[in-house]
Order: sequence, then structure tokens, then C-alpha cells
Amino acid sequence: MNPDRLRKQLGFVTEIDKLKHVLRRTVTIDENRNENDAEHSWHLATMAVLLAEYVTGEPVDLLRVVKMVLVHDIVEVDAGDTYCYSGADPAEKLDRETRAADRLFNLLPADQAGELRALWDEFEERATPEARYANALDRLQPLLLNYHALGKTWLKYGVTRDQVLKRAHPIKESVPALWEFAENLIEDAVRRGILSK
Repeated sequence: MNPDRLRKQLGFVTEIDKLKHVLRRTVTIDENRNENDAEHSWHLATMAVLLAEYVTGEPVDLLRVVKMVLVHDIVEVDAGDTYCYSGADPAEKLDRETRAADRLFNLLPADQAGELRALWDEFEERATPEARYANALDRLQPLLLNYHALGKTWLKYGVTRDQVLKRAHPIKESVPALWEFAENLIEDAVRRGILSK
């Protein structure tokens, strides 16, 4: 056993516990509270396992996808959550998150730091089938929560159908069957008055 390696690993594990305190704008389905980033990542990992059969095209490395969705928001320990409909400057967001990735992943031993940072970069670039699937899930999950929470977040922030369609579009790139489902959900949300036209 390498005590320095273990110290670094456990230090990282302790640091990322802070993800439980990073609140997203999306509320839980029961509408009682905002979802936190750790819950979001767990939910995506579960979805990745359950919905992999719907991915078309090249087969995906499911373990890689699960790792990717588990680490994709770790940077928000430092950078905070940026609401997807806030109109925030994407370059400024990327700069904040890149600085956070540099600090957080480098708490780990070099081999693990490199692996997790590469997964985070891959997720951001969306160039691989795994990253496209992970991103599709990252777009579908809040859509599901918003729909089942009767549009609470959408209505609160004046989010429109076109904004949700644009945000959800990466689903179409990786999982057309889920895109069809998402489109139907969005249209039903508009019909029910829980999402603005």
C-alpha cells in the first residue's frame, strides 16, 4: 500500500462530498427542494445503465459512460452550477470550470487525475459516442424532472418550448428513440400549460 496515494484518493473523495451542497435550479419531482449535483450525477449513472439499449450507431463503452456522468459535474464544487437557461457567457463558464478541473482532479494521484480529467474533457467535447450518450442523458434528466414537477422550474424562470427543444437537441444525436420521447414530453408540457410556447 502506498500511503501517499491513499491520502490523495481519500482527500479527493472528501473534497467532492461538497457536490452534495451544490444546488441546481431543477427541483426534485416532489417539488420539495432543489436537486443537488451529487443526486443529479447518480441519477445519470443509473439512467446510463438502464437506457443503453436505445443508443444507435456505434456501441458505447458503458463503464466509460458511467464514469463520465459521475465526474462531469465535479468541477461545480469550485465553479458552482450555471443554470442552462441563464444566458451566461459560455466562454466564462468554460474558464471557471477548466480552472476548477485543474485544481480538483489534480488532488488525485497522477494516473487517476489524468483519467478523470480526460473523461471530463471528453464529456465537454462531445466527440465520442460515449460523450454524446452521456450528454444526451444530461439533457434528458432535467427535462424529466421538470415535466414531473409540473414545470415548476420552467414556469419560475419563464423557460419556453423553443429553449427546451434547443437544450434537449443533443439527445437526437445519440439516442433518437429518446429524442422522440423527449419531443412528445415537451409538446405535452406545452399542452398542459407547464411550459410556455
